[in-house]
Amino acid sequence: MLIEHFAGAFPLWLSPVQVKVIPVAERHQAYAAEVSAKLKAAGFRVEADQRNERMAAKIRDAQLMKIPYMLVVGNREAENGTVSVRLRTGEDRGALPVDEFIAHAQDVRRTKSLNL
Repeated sequence: MLIEHFAGAFPLWLSPVQVKVIPVAERHQAYAAEVSAKLKAAGFRVEADQRNERMAAKIRDAQLMKIPYMLVVGNREAENGTVSVRLRTGEDRGALPVDEFIAHAQDVRRTKSLNL
């Protein structure tokens, strides 16, 4: 019943994979792994997309999988300790410090909100 109701686009607290970390290029994979580790330590179900594919393909795949949050990381994000937040709807929320994103996502998860 839940699968039909949400059409596979589960709320954050119910989604099998809650966050996908997407490095822009191969040289950003270390920072993507660091961000993934922080999220896992905070109790999130997270995957880092380390495939040798174009960033647009990784984003499209995550959207098709209906993963609530995609965190894109590149040079600017690695230098500033931030992540570029995208939603499965395609909305771009811009750059946020990693800890600020974690606090927001924990609040969404804790309140069992249906909104991202």
